[in-house]
Amino acid sequence: MAHKSKRYQDSQKLIDKLRKYDIKEAIHLLKDLKKAKFDETVEIAMKLGVDPKRSDQLVRGSISLPKGIGKQLKVVVFATGEKAELAKKAGADEVGAEDLAKKIEGGWADFDVAIASSDMMRIVGKLGRILGPQGKMPSPKSGTVTDNIETAVSEFKAGKIEYRTDAGGNVQASVGRLSFSEGDLMDNILAFISHITSLRPPTVKGTFVQKVFISSTMSPSIRLAV
Repeated sequence: MAHKSKRYQDSQKLIDKLRKYDIKEAIHLLKDLKKAKFDETVEIAMKLGVDPKRSDQLVRGSISLPKGIGKQLKVVVFATGEKAELAKKAGADEVGAEDLAKKIEGGWADFDVAIASSDMMRIVGKLGRILGPQGKMPSPKSGTVTDNIETAVSEFKAGKIEYRTDAGGNVQASVGRLSFSEGDLMDNILAFISHITSLRPPTVKGTFVQKVFISSTMSPSIRLAV
């Protein structure tokens, strides 16, 4: 069993695991817990009533949160010619084609988002076994396969986030930093919950959003009443 720090155990004592907290109260409690020595990320996890084995119930996409996430993402782009130049001007951290694919195949993974122009998928498709498990595989659904390279790079550099259901039917994402004001965290959390709720697949029966939790990097989770 993994050892839990004294700080984590002290925080657990302040959270009622049987209770569903109002969002405002949950944020206040989260910010009141003993903090780490760095600005922790605030994360949200939503348990959805989907069958993750069914492709028609996969929930995947991207969203720009109203208050950002307090971090500039590292973006790489698969593009050539004019699109490559536009990607560089928009602030892409690395731009390439076959050379970039070989670098990733060699084990390089120091980036948060991979974007590809549509004509690059013949190259990017071969990276599925590497980028897929990392959650970095470009996809039209998440806005990372596009011919509007300049806009995509600008949005992701500004903090646009991707999400997708995992094998357990959960969606997880960063919604800011502990240093954010309670109001900013509230805006981001409500925006994310509303966005995911709007994506209910037509084939899902019963309750779609089953459980929602927030936590910081080093804290226990707090269940929300939504």
